[in-house]
Amino acid sequence: MTPIDLRSDTVTRPTVAMRAAMAAAEVGDDVFGEDPTVNRLQGTVAELLGKEAGLFVPSGTMANQLALGTLTRPGDEVVCDAAAHCISFEGGGLAALWGVQPRPIAAPRGILEPEAVEAALRPVADHYPRTRVIEVENTHNRGGGAVYPLARVQALGALARKHGLDLYMDGARLWNASAASGVSLADFAAPAALVSVCLSKGLGAPAGSVLCGPRDHVATARRLRKRLGGGMRQAGILAAAGLHAIEHHRTRLTEDHANARRLGQLVAALPGAKLLHPVDTNLVFVIFEGQSAAELTKRFAAAGVLGLPEGSRPDLVRFITHLDVSAAQIEEAGRRLAGALGA
Repeated sequence: MTPIDLRSDTVTRPTVAMRAAMAAAEVGDDVFGEDPTVNRLQGTVAELLGKEAGLFVPSGTMANQLALGTLTRPGDEVVCDAAAHCISFEGGGLAALWGVQPRPIAAPRGILEPEAVEAALRPVADHYPRTRVIEVENTHNRGGGAVYPLARVQALGALARKHGLDLYMDGARLWNASAASGVSLADFAAPAALVSVCLSKGLGAPAGSVLCGPRDHVATARRLRKRLGGGMRQAGILAAAGLHAIEHHRTRLTEDHANARRLGQLVAALPGAKLLHPVDTNLVFVIFEGQSAAELTKRFAAAGVLGLPEGSRPDLVRFITHLDVSAAQIEEAGRRLAGALGA
């Protein structure tokens, strides 16, 4: 039995066509700025996001940390929601790398409310850290793939400008947000000083993210990338995968969203199960009341469906649809999950 892997949209494998594009990539030394395929990827993504420049980096975590390191100085503070990726899943990078602390705010599905953000901003005084950045995550991972309303992003951008702050957008799944909402990438990104997008999630590339913004910010981020060991050499092989993904895999993201909605219907019908959030994009969060998510995912794996204990509560399982899972496999996953629960 072949497992149906719904642990993450990072488990996708390069398609045959993507591998061919990688093999044919023109390359150079990117640390010297001489890889033409990397340069093309950076320019392509920057144009899509409406920004001056882009920087190709190995991972979304590095993109987040480079952005926040660029926009802050030691002793500063970043306002973000309490479940933000940059403080939940990045190994304490804000503190360890930049000497910066978060100002976390509880927000429904991780979508910050301008009034709550403004109330959390520090007065300017020697006693307090300096608030420098408002950080948003679109779509929001722990919010179950929630999409930021454009008006909310614009309001937070206006709030940042009012107080002399920067807005940073962790857009690891911004492609999904755009596909689900119909809002362009550039419109979502416009209020942000810096914005990152991931190539290795919904788009199915094997690695990489791109951080975009003004040329001076991107130049600073490039220097910090070198400091962290993120400067790759003939990285055009990976950049070619990203370019192929942007050209060929963006329009099919709505298929992942439809598959996730169907999976949500199937799992919500299982005994003792209910959806924690509406299924807006490709993430499905399921509560199995009174049961251990860690034990359940072992049972599901034995039945041929891979999911993850989400971690924010002991009975919550996360499933994510992606490029390598078809509509037929979603139906089969529903049958297997039902069998694992004796339904």
